[in-house]
Amino acid sequence: MIAIGTAGWSVPKAYADAFPAFGSHLERYAHRLNAVEINTAFYRPHRVGTYARWAASVPEQFRFAVKLPRTITHERRLAQAEGLLRQFLAEVAGLGPKLGPLLIQMPPSLRFDPDTSAGFLRAFRDIHAGSIVCEPRHASWFAHNVDALLTELCIARVAADPAPVPCADEPGGWHGLRYERLHGSPKIYYSAYPPSTLDAVANRLTADAAQGRECWCIFDNTAAFAAAGDALATRERLNRHASLIESPTPS
Repeated sequence: MIAIGTAGWSVPKAYADAFPAFGSHLERYAHRLNAVEINTAFYRPHRVGTYARWAASVPEQFRFAVKLPRTITHERRLAQAEGLLRQFLAEVAGLGPKLGPLLIQMPPSLRFDPDTSAGFLRAFRDIHAGSIVCEPRHASWFAHNVDALLTELCIARVAADPAPVPCADEPGGWHGLRYERLHGSPKIYYSAYPPSTLDAVANRLTADAAQGRECWCIFDNTAAFAAAGDALATRERLNRHASLIESPTPS
């Protein structure tokens, strides 16, 4: 699948006409986009029943990515966090088959540690068989040995824009999943992307999906409500790609 969505499911006034007029915000959002990233889990836990209610309100093909709690990544800094991780996994189990990748976003100051970081990733993979992606923001995570570890554990490294360190805008680790997080550029979290950038995003996703790779693209430029417009525009580009593939021009 190619999953296109935003960080959160708000329906900004500027794009309200592109969504159905009735239903909850999530129901309206899921009518046009097929994925969302739940960032609120980073700040506070949600009950398993809440996740189940969200899952019940969207179509069968809709998927939720969920960001790990900051208690794990920013407070414990991946150390002695297995109990918190198990609690989080028990909660998101409420999403059932609609659960997509779980996102580990590292604080910018968190260096890769061969014991703590690798130990956490191995423990995570031992207790969770589903998709895992990580978004490191320290240069130490972009070494060959770290990439090899991620590949071994089938954990994909996020392709982030703007890139906090060199190479962070390219995917790494496990190649079975491409996960792009587009935070807005030049003004992070605020700027909308120009058409040429969205064209390039759609082309990358189409090419990778054609090779059998699961693809996710999440727009996180939500501060000025640009994410919804960028996601919708990218979805339309992908629809055009699909039409060309299904109905090629006769030679």
